[in-house]
Amino acid sequence: MDDTSEADLEATMTLDPETDPEEVSLPAEDAEGLADDQDGDVPEGSPGEALENAAPKRLGRGAKLSDKDLEKRVFALVFASPEPLSLAKLVPLLENPQPDRVQQALERLEARFKRAGLPLQVLGLRGGFTLATTDEMADVVARLAKGNSVEKVSPAALETLAVIAYRQPVTKAEIEAIRGVQAGPIMRALVDRGLARVVGRADQPGHPLQYGTTKEFLDRFGLMNLKELPRDTELARD
Repeated sequence: MDDTSEADLEATMTLDPETDPEEVSLPAEDAEGLADDQDGDVPEGSPGEALENAAPKRLGRGAKLSDKDLEKRVFALVFASPEPLSLAKLVPLLENPQPDRVQQALERLEARFKRAGLPLQVLGLRGGFTLATTDEMADVVARLAKGNSVEKVSPAALETLAVIAYRQPVTKAEIEAIRGVQAGPIMRALVDRGLARVVGRADQPGHPLQYGTTKEFLDRFGLMNLKELPRDTELARD
């Protein structure tokens, strides 16, 4: 998987839609809020909490597997799955072994790739785990997409997306108050490209729509969950 940067995001969006996102109707599934979009597959809190959430009510045949056999099955699942697999999904697919053994199998796989010098890594992404190429292969892998027609986004869209990411759920008025400019067309572009979405309505006069980021946002920026967003102190050091 290649490094994700502002340049990557700039290569994915247009900024010409004129429709104000406040005119978007709120589908029933969106009314459930941001939790359904991201938190369902994104373990919150510490790794220990993720292990606890993945623990089966009763151990199954997977608990009798040797470490080697368990590692093989974990490898097959994360390799074959088109989506990142969380511990909560891996455990039942492996017939309910102890979650900590599954976590250890993932760590052994990562160590095995490094020892063998393979350009592969076990990547934590969007609350789960997937196989990806290493960072040093980014330029090579990028050649696969060479020649594809792409459209760029302005820094203004990146700023708007950052406000949504850090302040969600957030209304258009709140975004405009922070940025000091109209944000309607830019937000429409972010929604159209799947990086932002309507997550509910604010409990204030007029009940304006609220916006948050999406799973596509986590994918694009290589994040396990929103807690991996850089904090103020990290940004200050940069």
